[in-house]
Amino acid sequence: MRVVRARNAGACYGVQRALDMALAAVEGGGAASTLGPLIHNPQVVADLAARGVRAVEHVEDVRAGSIVIRSHGVTPAVRRAAASRGLPVVDATCPHVARAQKAAAQLGERLGRVVVVGEAGHPEVEGLVACAREAGAEVFVAARPADLPACLREPVGVVVQTTQTRAALDAVEAALRTRGVNPEVKNTICSATSQRQEAAAELAGEVDAIVVVGGRNSSNTTRLADICAASCPRTYHIESPDEVDPAWFAGCESVGVTAGASTPEAHIAAVVARLEAL
Repeated sequence: MRVVRARNAGACYGVQRALDMALAAVEGGGAASTLGPLIHNPQVVADLAARGVRAVEHVEDVRAGSIVIRSHGVTPAVRRAAASRGLPVVDATCPHVARAQKAAAQLGERLGRVVVVGEAGHPEVEGLVACAREAGAEVFVAARPADLPACLREPVGVVVQTTQTRAALDAVEAALRTRGVNPEVKNTICSATSQRQEAAAELAGEVDAIVVVGGRNSSNTTRLADICAASCPRTYHIESPDEVDPAWFAGCESVGVTAGASTPEAHIAAVVARLEAL
């Protein structure tokens, strides 16, 4: 069976940057706490904990060491609370997320009304919403056109979660324009996300089965699995090579491998090795 890896897959710049910064904070035996999981990958979070980087839910839970702001970013209120603790703060917010937060604040200040295209409750989305609200805006979260409130009117700005698809952004924008609302749109989708989605869709159309590697709590990895499943029914989302079931590939001549932006290279290589050993 031939194993084919997607041309773009795995940990993006923002994720690798966050990992490097967190590990640097505990170099030499120091302690560090991340506000929520640093990235959405349970295996990586467990490995970080073993190295002295623990995940906590609240700033108040940090007693000593550095406070690490995770790659998804935090709300302005949490950022202020972290600064008030008198401990070193390591800002590992992905630069693309920081750019989206700035765009949300600017749209909120100028227009007073903002739609965030993304998943309600996701930490990145919560940060975008908070940035727009602190700028004085009324904010709405919409993952799809049906989520848009009927009362929405101009002026309105649109910003998007960095790991969303362009199709999701286009659908919300089109729905607004159909209602006669002409929004000011800031496309803040990360280029690395788009590249991984395009490569996954391309590969899924060329292989008999495809394995998507990454945390099940990772929205960008889950989205990759959905994209692959649309053209390759034999799509399997796993977190580790131990989950691979040889029965999945009965009669397959080729299997593809892709991975979310929060999946380290070593995890991908381990899955590829497992598949090649079948």
